[in-house]
Amino acid sequence: MFYEVMPTEVYRSGGGALTYSSDLTLQPGQIVLIPLGRKVVTGIIWKKIPKVDFPTKPITKLLCPFPIPKHLLKSISWLSEYYLSPLPLTANLMVPAGIAAKTALKSISPENKNTPKSPLEASEHALPQKSPNTKHKPNTCLPELSDASRTQSGTKLPKIPLNSAQKVALKELQSIRSSTRLLRGITGSGKTNIYLSLAYDILTKGQSVTLLVPEIALTSQLVQIFERTFGSQVILMHSRQTMSERRRIWLEIISNNSPRIIIGPRSALLAPLHNLGLIIIDEAHESAYYQESPPRYSALRLASFIASTRKIPCILGTATPNLVDYHLAKNHHSLIELTQKAKTTAINHHITIIDLKNRDNFTKNRYFSTPLLTAIEKNIQAKHQTLIFHNRRGSAPLTLCENCGWQALCPECFLPMTLHTDNYTLACHVCGHSEKVPTSCPDCGHPEVIHKGFGTKLLESELKIIFPTAKIARFDGDNTKDDDLANLYNEVKAGEIDILIGTQTLARGLDLPHLATVGIIQADAGLALPDFASEERTFELLTQVIGRVGRGHLDKAEVFVQSFQPDHPVIRTAIQADYPKFADFLLHKRHEQQMPPFTYLARLSVTYKTERTTLAKIRQAYTVLSQNRTLGISPPMPAFHERTGRGFTWQIVIKSSSREQLRQALVPYASTNGFTLVLDPPSLL
Repeated sequence: MFYEVMPTEVYRSGGGALTYSSDLTLQPGQIVLIPLGRKVVTGIIWKKIPKVDFPTKPITKLLCPFPIPKHLLKSISWLSEYYLSPLPLTANLMVPAGIAAKTALKSISPENKNTPKSPLEASEHALPQKSPNTKHKPNTCLPELSDASRTQSGTKLPKIPLNSAQKVALKELQSIRSSTRLLRGITGSGKTNIYLSLAYDILTKGQSVTLLVPEIALTSQLVQIFERTFGSQVILMHSRQTMSERRRIWLEIISNNSPRIIIGPRSALLAPLHNLGLIIIDEAHESAYYQESPPRYSALRLASFIASTRKIPCILGTATPNLVDYHLAKNHHSLIELTQKAKTTAINHHITIIDLKNRDNFTKNRYFSTPLLTAIEKNIQAKHQTLIFHNRRGSAPLTLCENCGWQALCPECFLPMTLHTDNYTLACHVCGHSEKVPTSCPDCGHPEVIHKGFGTKLLESELKIIFPTAKIARFDGDNTKDDDLANLYNEVKAGEIDILIGTQTLARGLDLPHLATVGIIQADAGLALPDFASEERTFELLTQVIGRVGRGHLDKAEVFVQSFQPDHPVIRTAIQADYPKFADFLLHKRHEQQMPPFTYLARLSVTYKTERTTLAKIRQAYTVLSQNRTLGISPPMPAFHERTGRGFTWQIVIKSSSREQLRQALVPYASTNGFTLVLDPPSLL
């Protein structure tokens, strides 16, 4: 018998499925080992074909007797076509790492006569056996099959309490015909209980649920709520699990049709659920749902495709939707809004705007306004917490010589390195390069090397001086390796920490019961970035941070917003938590600029070792594409990270009112050496 098999490694430009032979009767979606050149790689059975009249190589082994679901097979082709990615790369997304390891499972091959006859027997073949003394750990171990099928066996799940607004929103969500539905709920409106109710209904029908979260460690509260409600029917998938754990979970899912809830980041959408009945994407505005490395894709778009393919609901939940999603949902009548707090005890927090240009507001410290410092002191005495937000980590983002102007630049990325005073090093936040701080200028020898700007580490050191007895914790990208964020959050929730300092890590949906004050150190910092999405990101962050207070735990809450542009529309609408007004402002601006959602975008960049070659290649592409009158093309320009260790990068931005015309025009560049193509880029930086 002959089969087309999709390799999971790119073997040539534009390469797709290859023909192989096998004595086994195989099904589309089964994962196999195949010879490819001098290597043996994994592949996915694409389809059975008639006898061919050319020589073929035999399939080496059948790795898993169960085929991946049809919606994932269709997703391979869709992702490749929609984002112009090589088919082998998109196929590789569906195969768990280490599936071909010798200890992974007993491979079913022509020589193996013990082919399983039932799903349970097959799962016993495929899965490593547990030790009888191993205790169940919900976050890392698989549930027993009997536990995972509790809904089917008749065990009654708890009913989810809903207030009147939540009941209305739930009914409206369930009545929408479109597969993809947007739930815009203000912070604290109780979106989680709606998720629980939706999941409850699906489980009672014998189907499964996928719940996507930006990052497991930062959404531990949501995970805990689902585990308390649904017990061992919840299965977690995340990057902190070992490769063998992730592989074992994948094998358990594909070999058992019992209803369960899969919770995890972007990759959990690819869990091989044959009975998938619902997709929920929490904090749907988060950038973590976009895969930056090849194959580049948006998990939101893929989830919409899967939901449409299976004719099931896909719920996008967020307080601050992506503007494109909001515009589409509003136009297609698939937008549901929750505009009141879930708890009747929730209070309207008092917001004070501090003008950073008026230095009279900063009589005690140059970073913290006097009213903010007064509030922090009162909180410490009352055993309440303060959150200090600044979306820049490190101590100082710029190190230079005041004599000759030398700057400390990364030797790989040629970008300014950030000072970290705790270990007195300079670090690049793009590639990770670090080095000691020079004692004098490397160029002119001048002894005065100065540091400009500030980050979370500097704010931490300043607060330790002002409040020496306070317990201070920092949440940012520099402490995630050393500290368990979940444990740190538990300390915060217990009231053991007085002052929290952090970047966007702190803005993601955490419920902080002892939080009385939020201080935003420079609210307009993100607006300076030269990107069409900078205003949207700034609004999202400010809304999320301000939303940490006033959730009904304390009688009084206040927010101090420090800004050089206190009257900017983004700052004003974020303070008012008025997303519709912000959306109207930005949609009007985007319409004038002909930016998404009123046009489709692509970024085409070229990287070569020499600037001369880079310029020649990008100008050539510009000349060719300019002949297509359906496209709008920017002049060639340096990329935001123009120079890296790989060489020089220049780019052009292409617009079109038709995504298909845009895609067709860029097909020749999808597999051309030196070119990088990004369709629907979330950012142009």
